[in-house]
Amino acid sequence: MSLREIVSRRQAVLAPGAANALFARIIEDLGFECVYVTGAGIANMALGAPDIGLTSLDDIAGTVSRIADAVALPLIVDADTGFGNAVNTWRTMKVLERAGAAAIQLEDQDFPKRCGHFNGKGVIALSEMLPKIAAAADARTRDTLIIARTDALAVEGIDAAIDRAQAFIAAGADMTFIEAPRDAAQMRRIAQVPVPQVANIVHGGKTPPLPQADLAEMGIGIVLYANAALQAAVHSATEVLGSLKATGSLDAVHDRLASFEERQAAVAKDRWDALEQRFKAEVK
Repeated sequence: MSLREIVSRRQAVLAPGAANALFARIIEDLGFECVYVTGAGIANMALGAPDIGLTSLDDIAGTVSRIADAVALPLIVDADTGFGNAVNTWRTMKVLERAGAAAIQLEDQDFPKRCGHFNGKGVIALSEMLPKIAAAADARTRDTLIIARTDALAVEGIDAAIDRAQAFIAAGADMTFIEAPRDAAQMRRIAQVPVPQVANIVHGGKTPPLPQADLAEMGIGIVLYANAALQAAVHSATEVLGSLKATGSLDAVHDRLASFEERQAAVAKDRWDALEQRFKAEVK
């Protein structure tokens, strides 16, 4: 099923985030319908840095390409602010579409952008943002969705954020994403915007973690859990490695570890083994 068909159902389809191909493989194996390639996760995992605009287009495109090689699910790609002006955004769409994106997400923060659940955000003028959306629409060569995100709610309030979303649609956005609503009432208003909407549930963030059923009843299209896997990995790795440092072994935390067999299953080693045997058989 295409990503457009998935989001058009407006059933609050869950989109876990992956910052690498291994997390994406786990997401696919568990039966999710799509993957969110998280810019914050790439900054955290690849750079060991916070989500404050330090990643480049090459950082994102390389990760997208590796994930697209590993899984068959549609990829929603966090393209930050398009990595520049409208011309840069045109190239960003070209590069990320070629890498394997089924959708790119563009946001209207000023530079350097930051996590949508951080304080101190600012937004650019519509006269700067709308040409980026138009450029992305012009650059695409297939049905790659444009998700236009606004962070205006934190800066100018919910009415201004909804007005921006409407302007984004007129400029060519297929979906809109009003970041960091503070309560269910705001989320219900957002869900009334005419194209499918994105909700972003960040553990410890500003948006209430409403159940999927409630978000589906509102008619939300996609629900991001952008860094749930990353947060789980950080927590578990800290516990396991902390125990190793303290005790000199893994005995106390062995139940927190994937088995050797589970690890190989996660990377589909059996498929690589079968490929090796096939080539051996073909040259005999």
